[in-house]
Amino acid sequence: MSVAAQQTRPPRAVVGSQISRDEEIFGAAYDRRVAGRFLAYVGPYGRWLAMALGAVLVFTGAQLLIPLVIRHAIDEAILADGGDVAHLQLTAAVFGVVILVSYAANYVQDRLVGHIGERVIFDLRRAMFAHLQDVSLSFMDKTEVGRMMSRLQGDVNSLQEFLENSVTAFGDLLLLVGIVAIMLTLNLELGLLTLVLVPTLALVRIVWLPRARLAFRRARETNSIANGALAEAIHAVRTVQGMRREEVNYLLYGDKAGDNLKAHLSAARYAQAMVPVVDTLTGAALAIVVVLGGSLVLGGALEVGVMVAFVFYVQRFFDPIRSLTIQYSIMQRAMASGQRIFEVLDVPLAIVDPPDALSPKRMRGAIDFADVTFGYAPGRPVLHGVSFSVAPGETVALVGPTGSGKTSITALMHRFYEVWDGSVSIDGRDVREYSRAALGRHIAMVLQDPYLFTGTVLDNIRFSTATATRADIERAARAVGAHDFIVRLADGYDTVLDQQGRNLSLGQRQLLSFARALVADTPILILDEATANIDSYTERRIQVALRRLLEGRTGIVIAHRLATVRGADRIVVLNEGRVVESGSHDSLIAARGLYARLYAFNYASFDDMPDDLVAPSASPRS
Repeated sequence: MSVAAQQTRPPRAVVGSQISRDEEIFGAAYDRRVAGRFLAYVGPYGRWLAMALGAVLVFTGAQLLIPLVIRHAIDEAILADGGDVAHLQLTAAVFGVVILVSYAANYVQDRLVGHIGERVIFDLRRAMFAHLQDVSLSFMDKTEVGRMMSRLQGDVNSLQEFLENSVTAFGDLLLLVGIVAIMLTLNLELGLLTLVLVPTLALVRIVWLPRARLAFRRARETNSIANGALAEAIHAVRTVQGMRREEVNYLLYGDKAGDNLKAHLSAARYAQAMVPVVDTLTGAALAIVVVLGGSLVLGGALEVGVMVAFVFYVQRFFDPIRSLTIQYSIMQRAMASGQRIFEVLDVPLAIVDPPDALSPKRMRGAIDFADVTFGYAPGRPVLHGVSFSVAPGETVALVGPTGSGKTSITALMHRFYEVWDGSVSIDGRDVREYSRAALGRHIAMVLQDPYLFTGTVLDNIRFSTATATRADIERAARAVGAHDFIVRLADGYDTVLDQQGRNLSLGQRQLLSFARALVADTPILILDEATANIDSYTERRIQVALRRLLEGRTGIVIAHRLATVRGADRIVVLNEGRVVESGSHDSLIAARGLYARLYAFNYASFDDMPDDLVAPSASPRS
């Protein structure tokens, strides 16, 4: 192991802190209300569930009847004076009918329970997906993708397993009660002696239960952490390989996977611990029946058929106990998983539409920031009293060092976050008065890192406008200079893109995002470092397209490459979350303020710049 790897390996306490952070975001991992909430999703399939429970009742009744039929055959047909062949044949026919009824009821039960389980899990997955589409970005900012995927997949599957076994558990409970009742009816003394072992089992379960619960909870938590680390490593594989961190990442993941292994091994030990106990008690109960029951038979106080029936019932008595022990493990995993799922569904929607939310068909695009203060963490504002206005059709550039709050301003316009103080207005109405869908329809964004989805080029360009025709899409692609490279692809506009468009260059992906924004045809357009990943030659080619794209629209342009913003109607300069300058390019250069210094850093060497433009306090952080 390399020294770097040893130094980078996190202490065990780190994993514990990750579990604590996961619980801080989502809450504890066990809640008795989970079963009730889960049943709410089963409610729409109540008729099918009732039929399944009816099948369970029939199946359980048939299982209880089988030893009684055998007892009747022994005592009334086989051991009767001279035997009774006709009676034995009739008993055999009844036995065959009971077996067929048992098979049919079991088949119906399995089919119905399986169908209900699949439908309920389908509904749960849709509910989680729909909710996650609406939760605030502040929640998603602090949530690892891998942990979320663990909830969407692994935890949902645990609930499905629980649902499919819960009906069986109901049947096991009925079988247990029925066996006790029949044994006490057949022979009270032998029945009570057989059941004397039950308190021992109850005592063992009292000791086992809390420890098993903690073990199952720990297994789910460490599984979520390991999945989070795996997803992060997959998403960042290019960076990992580029920085040669494979060994370090392997060790980091090994620690988390190792903790997960230990947790699952501990849970497995607790899950299996009750099985040998139940098996031992089964043997002891059979010994009681054979010894004491045999003595009663020899003394003439008990019929042979009754003793044989007792042997069957004792064997069947501990079968449901063994099954319920295993199903309890399933239930515990499901309770932990269900809690985690419902915690996701209970994540409050920080951004909600008012009851009378506005949804105008058209917007003029007038924007106004009035004394806006905002931050991502309490007590740490990013914007301090920001105020500026943008007239309809005006293009305003936001310029400033990295971390000055430019992207935060655009996020507030789209209402991805709520302002702390002040207001953001569009067309004279606070953005909080509009529905989020309306803001999405009227504001288009082109980001520095465009996200392309798996699908065709055509589908990606019309992603936000499903009604756009092929002609509309080709027209937009031509306008932004993307048509030429698209037609050179293997299938042109029908070429299927790899994950995130990896089979295209970064510049080509950016051009597709420009075409997507043009097809959306919104009155407000936000360009957030949209040309940062495009080479200078391509940038010059799309400048004309950008002017065409911004024509007649309100534009907010963020760029560190100041050539992109020189043609803006107005430039707003920010520094440390405050507006420090505003004006045209020429006026800001003449003012020799922060914008002039930023511009000088972009286009001049230090030796060529005047002393007052290279003052240490003027060094930008970008």
